[in-house]
Amino acid sequence: MHFILFGSGFQTWEYSPVYAIRSYAYLALHSFPLRIYNILNVNKIFLFYFLRCILGIICALAELYFYKGVCKQFGAKIGQLMLWLMLFSTGMFIACSSFLPSSFSMYLTMVAMGAWFLNNTHIAILAVAASAIIGWPFSAALGIPIACDILVRQKKTSYFIYWCVIALVLFLVPVVIIDSYYYDKLVIAPLNIIMYNIFTEHGPNIYGVEPFSFYFLNGFLNFNVAFLFAFLCLPISLLLKVSQKQAQNSGLSLWLSMSPMFIWIFIFFTRPHKEERFLYPIYPFFALGGAVAVIYIESTFCTYFSSKKATCNLSFNCHYRTVTVVFTTVFTLLSLSRIFQLYEGYHAPIDVYLELNQIAGNPDIHTLSPDKSVNVCVGKEWYRFPNSFFLPDKNWHLRFLQSEFKGQLPKPYYPGPDSTSTIPSHMNNMNKEEPTRYFNVSKCHYLIDLDIPTETELEPRYSEIINEWKILSSSKFLHSSKSHRIYRAFYIPFISRNHCTYVNYNLLISLRNMKTSQN
Repeated sequence: MHFILFGSGFQTWEYSPVYAIRSYAYLALHSFPLRIYNILNVNKIFLFYFLRCILGIICALAELYFYKGVCKQFGAKIGQLMLWLMLFSTGMFIACSSFLPSSFSMYLTMVAMGAWFLNNTHIAILAVAASAIIGWPFSAALGIPIACDILVRQKKTSYFIYWCVIALVLFLVPVVIIDSYYYDKLVIAPLNIIMYNIFTEHGPNIYGVEPFSFYFLNGFLNFNVAFLFAFLCLPISLLLKVSQKQAQNSGLSLWLSMSPMFIWIFIFFTRPHKEERFLYPIYPFFALGGAVAVIYIESTFCTYFSSKKATCNLSFNCHYRTVTVVFTTVFTLLSLSRIFQLYEGYHAPIDVYLELNQIAGNPDIHTLSPDKSVNVCVGKEWYRFPNSFFLPDKNWHLRFLQSEFKGQLPKPYYPGPDSTSTIPSHMNNMNKEEPTRYFNVSKCHYLIDLDIPTETELEPRYSEIINEWKILSSSKFLHSSKSHRIYRAFYIPFISRNHCTYVNYNLLISLRNMKTSQN
């Protein structure tokens, strides 16, 4: 995004014309609102947060449409509880404003499901297509139940084909045109990413594999009890179907309505390579499934234990409303605890880069002339660099120091009008280390580093080398490997800090280079 707006930034191997598995159309779409504010010459960090605000608004609108569909399909009570779960869940808090294709697919999945529930199936088809073509191709799997419903139950084959063709014209054609323009050759990026992930020998597994339990732990951290209840919604609906004849149709429709979540789980839970963002598209289903399970449990309790059957028709006056109250209370407290702990433990990198921008404008500290190139170096902390929006000016450059990480790092785009179509040197799709990325630490003006007690030859404690480096700013950062698993995951007042270890996230200035510049 920074490259699209300012002509400079980092290029990963996915954007190399050799592989072309990422779409510039996705970036171009999100750059439109930022171009408006760029004309006003505002701070780059403002643009970063402005985009996040826009994404948050878009997500809220998608949630509202999804909520309306759920209310029609399952009733207002389930819709209201689901909305509460989405508003307070840690997962939605993170995914809602993330600038990621998986978040983009999450928005459109909510639109597609809401349209399906409202019987606006043409909108559902268009939303699934946009999600898969512009966002993430694998999200098309979430549209399988919608397609089956239209083709098998509604028997609208011609209707389905017609709107699929419309979707291809509306979305695929512009995406191919935009990407082909940037890559200077015919490119179908959605097809390329599918080919790489499925039909190559290594696929994404070279970026790490996780155990089967990874997504279960991740799901609980992001949705806590709602995640557990979401898996219970189908068996509970069967129980309710048996106990209440009036719930029979609702139980049957639930299987089809929730099937996208289970299709996604079957696909991604069984893959060796796992990442938290891969679950973003089905986050709304965790909220829906959790809400359905709780309300159905409440209804089942009413059926068996209430003496007044008139109060058992999912009424708010039911005595067993306490089930919902207890559930929402536990869920909300755990969610807020998790959100606060994430901020408390991991806000340091943003704080340090914001401080870097403040220092850049302070001539008492930053003594280099405005036209001089400034090198901001990172070693083991390369992956916590937010993005180039946090570099103060165009002559400030992020540099990579060699560390214990042995994978491939990104490299700056080639300058010039043909940057996106020029094949970059020293780039591979095997995540092999490229030594050409490394910078000489003696040429660094600033260095950002996490000061942990353990050190190696490649990862020294720079803050301890006081004859070369001086700490300008420091912020506390949670040292997860030295902290209690429960208390590092959830914030408990007066207790968590006693069981968690914090280290310093430092911004350092080079004494050698700054002295040289003054002479």
